Amino acid sequence: MRFLTPRLMFLLAFAGCSLLMLIALYFQHGLGLEPCPLCYVQRGEVMLFGVVALLGTLHNPRSWGRRVYAALMLLVAGMGIATAGRQIWLQHLPKDQLPECLPPLEFMLEAFPLQDVLMKMLYGSSDCAERGWTLLGLNIAEMSLISFCLMLGWSLWLLVRRG
Repeated sequence: MRFLTPRLMFLLAFAGCSLLMLIALYFQHGLGLEPCPLCYVQRGEVMLFGVVALLGTLHNPRSWGRRVYAALMLLVAGMGIATAGRQIWLQHLPKDQLPECLPPLEFMLEAFPLQDVLMKMLYGSSDCAERGWTLLGLNIAEMSLISFCLMLGWSLWLLVRRG
């Protein structure tokens, strides 16, 4: 496994995030599936993970530098797991316990301070509870959770491996 250099591993992580974003954009623009607030947060986390991986690819750090990039990726993957987990939890709540719907993101960005918009998006809404499109019995939030778990495992491997 000597061919799996840290630079290649960072590059593969970036490529995986790019693929996930292409899929998300296809779902939105090709299939017409409108993302909920938590979906936007998860997209941001995927992009942040990808940016850190790209920086790791370009920088090609040694020893402790690789571990710093891997730790940052680990942190972002953990945030993604929390966000996807929140969405899955909302999907399993009874309808009467769901948070109220939020106005469109564009309106919120114009009408509220950014901090309030971020808090409302992280809290989620009843839009986030829709299960919608599925593949092999898994909805998009569940597939997102699996993707973030894979990112976490990849980051851990980068963090602890020698070389």
